[in-house]
Amino acid sequence: MIVNGFFSSVIKKLPLEYAGELNKLVELEMEGSIG
Repeated sequence: MIVNGFFSSVIKKLPLEYAGELNKLVELEMEGSIG
């Protein structure tokens, strides 16, 4: 997905702890949009 590609590039630039939190939020957003 284009969105995942965008977030991946952003996450790589963030410190690891923020990347983990952001990744959890992205996963929740994806689950909410599908269901």
